[in-house]
Amino acid sequence: MATVEHSSFIRRKKTKQIHLGGVAIGGDAPVIVQSMTNTDTRNVEATVRQIKALEKAGCEIVRIALPDDKAAASVSAIKKRIRIPLIADIHFHDRLALEAIRQGVDGIRINPGNIAPGKMGAIIRLARERRVVIRIGINSGSLQKDLLKKYGGATPEALVESAVRNLELFEDRGFDLIKLSLKSSDVPATIEAYRAIAARTDYPLHLGVTEAGSLIGAAIKSSLGIGTLLYEGIGDTLRVSVTGDPVSEMGLAYGILRALGIRRVGVDIVSCPTCGRCEIDLPSLTRRIEKALAGRKDYLKVALMGCVVNGPGEAADADIGLAGGKGQGLLFKKGKAYKKVREKDFVNILLEEIDTIIEERKKD
Repeated sequence: MATVEHSSFIRRKKTKQIHLGGVAIGGDAPVIVQSMTNTDTRNVEATVRQIKALEKAGCEIVRIALPDDKAAASVSAIKKRIRIPLIADIHFHDRLALEAIRQGVDGIRINPGNIAPGKMGAIIRLARERRVVIRIGINSGSLQKDLLKKYGGATPEALVESAVRNLELFEDRGFDLIKLSLKSSDVPATIEAYRAIAARTDYPLHLGVTEAGSLIGAAIKSSLGIGTLLYEGIGDTLRVSVTGDPVSEMGLAYGILRALGIRRVGVDIVSCPTCGRCEIDLPSLTRRIEKALAGRKDYLKVALMGCVVNGPGEAADADIGLAGGKGQGLLFKKGKAYKKVREKDFVNILLEEIDTIIEERKKD
């Protein structure tokens, strides 16, 4: 199995490389972070505003829902005002897929469970002509009825058979600008389905645990499902699905990638859980630093420790850190003491030092 380096521990399965707009997916490209708007796509202003907020937070590809003709007619206006690749999400209506392609989307996501195979031909022909990527999005909630009957439900085997069936449909028509996803709200089923399809095809895989819930639930399910697959070298793009503001997905997505050493994007904050030795308000300090650094793209490891007993040693590989004491703290860099700081100055001094480190890196 061909592989490409991810980190010192992970070897990624090498897939066929495709391009979605100007973004490379698969092959030697990094794992790409996606999201989806939850605005009414017919409201161009609101949709563009949310896409720009997502992009600022780190989103690299964005998807929009096209529930009707008016939404499809809005694609061009949205596309002209954003910088990241745009994907149209299609259910039920093949004409919306065709209109989205004519309007200039970079990719479409279709659900084989609710678009008849006989209607795929026109979509495939136009997508091939315009070099538009199609994601075949297999979903446990809308699987083909014959597969549900055959397997007694949306099992991993059913998801894989659906994917294989649709790959054959597309390949028979000479189309290979394909991404695949096999999503379930069940974490073990998701993992098993992706493992099985990864062993059978070299098309790029988009990872996700669907309908993962609100922030905490989504973080748990996605870390287990997406994180397990990434650790095994499976996956080319990902979305952490969160009920609510999609901007919140970015921190979780990049957090998973940082934790596995796959991509070093954004600030990695290490903070201790606190114990009886803690003499500072570490939870408040951590929240303030996280908020101040949210959305930063530069990689930096920041350690916030509750006491000076083990703090510097436990975070020796941090770029910068602070170990608190009564009314003051010890600032350290790479585990070595740097200077003492008064508690009231913790946030300002830390942020100043972080800016200095980043600026110095840019000069190197």
